[in-house]
Amino acid sequence: MTWGNGPRIFEAFLEPTCPYSVRAFGKLDALLDQTGRDKITIKIRLQSQPWHMYSGVLVRCIIAASTLAGGKETAKKVMAAIAAHREEFEFEHHAGEPNMDVTPNQIIERLEGYSGVSLKDAFAIPDLDREIKWHCKYARQNGIHVSPTFMIDGLVQSDMGSGDEVAAWVKKVLGH
Repeated sequence: MTWGNGPRIFEAFLEPTCPYSVRAFGKLDALLDQTGRDKITIKIRLQSQPWHMYSGVLVRCIIAASTLAGGKETAKKVMAAIAAHREEFEFEHHAGEPNMDVTPNQIIERLEGYSGVSLKDAFAIPDLDREIKWHCKYARQNGIHVSPTFMIDGLVQSDMGSGDEVAAWVKKVLGH
């Protein structure tokens, strides 16, 4: 999912239920607004992480949403719904209640309710896993492990974090 058309490439590797990724996701629109669409291209890379127990299901939902009318904007809407209700898609301490008895279908239905996007048919697209695998391979080839991780023009920015002010991101991306 890409926004903007500028020469500087800002890639954000995000796991949809990670609280730090959620915080970073919430800053991307402001980053684009403050840098200008003609100066930056923002790319969201989905970084599924197994300790976020429903990460794979939710990443597939986001990618499935991108195949629907509205494309990347529909996917962004689904991702925003996950962010707004993050704890309802997560486990306590990555291993406990209340989601222990919830099925993937129930997670999808919950997400459909929050986002207003019908996901079940798109979720079942047979070759959707190719896109999921691409995100995973791309992250691995770039040494990405944690979320969020940021890259500018193909280089990992280990000194950037979700807790940084947007102004600090702008300065880092634009180089001044």
